[in-house]
Amino acid sequence: MSSQVRGGTRWKRFALVMVPSVVATAAVGVGLAQGALAASFSVSGQSFKVSTDKLVGKDFVQYGSVAVGKDLKGNDAAHPVAVSGFSSATITNMCQSVVTPNLPFGLGSVSLQLSAGTDPKKPVEATNLYLDVAQLDADAYFENIDIGVAAGSVGKPGIQPGTEKAVNPNGFAQRAETATLSNVEQTAWATTAGTFKLSNLSLKLHKGVKECF
Repeated sequence: MSSQVRGGTRWKRFALVMVPSVVATAAVGVGLAQGALAASFSVSGQSFKVSTDKLVGKDFVQYGSVAVGKDLKGNDAAHPVAVSGFSSATITNMCQSVVTPNLPFGLGSVSLQLSAGTDPKKPVEATNLYLDVAQLDADAYFENIDIGVAAGSVGKPGIQPGTEKAVNPNGFAQRAETATLSNVEQTAWATTAGTFKLSNLSLKLHKGVKECF
């Protein structure tokens, strides 16, 4: 049976050549739209971009760590990151994007873009949220901040479970009762959460490069 053709693209063949990480991200996004589920976004061998209008988090902690995984060729890969953790957070107008380059059959680059929390009255909600960040630009406001604590004593939510060996417990860290980040643009290697509820979820694929910022 021949592949179905729409708009000049052979979609069956397209589905076969898309990297599993992008397909997994799409599947997780659909699942999260149905309720609050345990979530983990990690794009193997690729960083991804996230932007939000506003993130308000409780029990903010931040410390240095190493994100460890596999690159696109299956080799071990490690990236230094600043981990931001929150016991709970609300996120308004979230956008997440990842670009898969150099696809065969003349497809070139394909971008996956996910948006949620576009209604200010129905933001994205997360618990035990950890962001492995390579770069962050934002306007930040902290309440009851404590700078220069040891990473091993940051308090709740604490060091991300399962990553303790990648963290120097005596390394520099900071914490705050509340953190409010506005106009956020970040490049990350991983995002994990105990629960992640996405209202007004929209997931789209675009030919070419189409990122959140």
